[in-house]
Amino acid sequence: MTFVLSDVVGSTRLWETAPAAMEAALARHDELIANAVAAHGGVVLKPRGEGDSTFSVFVRATDAVRAAHAAQLALVAEPWPADAPLEVRFAVHTGEAIEHDDDYFGPAVNRVARLRAIAGGGQVLVSGATAPLVVDQL
Repeated sequence: MTFVLSDVVGSTRLWETAPAAMEAALARHDELIANAVAAHGGVVLKPRGEGDSTFSVFVRATDAVRAAHAAQLALVAEPWPADAPLEVRFAVHTGEAIEHDDDYFGPAVNRVARLRAIAGGGQVLVSGATAPLVVDQL
């Protein structure tokens, strides 16, 4: 499986300073990510992982990278409210995971979460496990 995790950078501050704008912006964020994931054959497992993150899964690594890229382009192009300008970071990792109750656990999920933690707003980071699977196709 290939996992895509996203996170809104600085969301706590945005929630504290502009809660109404953040609520509307986050609804649009969710829509843009869901559209990109569905268009590339993935499934959004958790539209709300921890905080304002998303967790999506794909059978094909190339589809996952394409979806993350498409979502990032849509998010960057979106005219966010001045008091809630969203910056989103993405990470993509491929590996085996434990499936239980329509969720995934294990080292592969932990790795993609760690990779996402080092990404900056506007970035899509691809792991060393995923890169060789997609380099010739993207």
